[in-house]
Amino acid sequence: MPVGMPEFVENPENRCPVILLLDTSGSMSGQPIQELNRGLAAFKEDVIKDAQASLSVEVAIVTFGPVRLTQDFVTIDHFTPPKLEADGVTPMGAAIEYALDLLEKRKQSYKDNGVHYYRPWVFLITDGAPTDDWGGAAQRVRQEDAQRRMLFFTVGVQGADMHKLRQIAPLERPPVTLNGLDFRSLFVWLSTSMKRVSSGKVGEAVALPPVGWGQITT
Repeated sequence: MPVGMPEFVENPENRCPVILLLDTSGSMSGQPIQELNRGLAAFKEDVIKDAQASLSVEVAIVTFGPVRLTQDFVTIDHFTPPKLEADGVTPMGAAIEYALDLLEKRKQSYKDNGVHYYRPWVFLITDGAPTDDWGGAAQRVRQEDAQRRMLFFTVGVQGADMHKLRQIAPLERPPVTLNGLDFRSLFVWLSTSMKRVSSGKVGEAVALPPVGWGQITT
């Protein structure tokens, strides 16, 4: 029998992967990036309170001013919220493609190690518009979401180009405009959702809590 990766041997729980795809371009500097950092800390604090979720929920962070893997996949008990800094432009298309590739690699390592996983989540948060070609990325988002390979969520912070985000977001999950800079409520909602998912069976539909932190843009 092949020896699995140590992380899966030590913790064979079903995994609930989530990629946070975070815009850290120059326009996020000042209060927006500070509130985003606080939100990430709240996410860790809230998930860790739930014994099952802290072993099941795996988080990776891809940031884009330049596209960077800021945090590779780790379970919440091993996650240290980073201190993000704002810089650069908004290569959203490249960042989405990078995140989806990262997710495919992670799913493959689950399969190779016999670990079951819930439908992955990708959570895009931006306050701008793509500064690169994003057509291919949008097509891929819609295709993979429709094939139930992931759930893609799009969140626009004040100043975001909601028209373009509507063209990227899956049709049945339009983008949400964040209320002010209430990242904390957004991340507590994400945590509550992750707890619900990780306490259910793989492949089971879960009722998500109401989105009290933003307005759905149709």
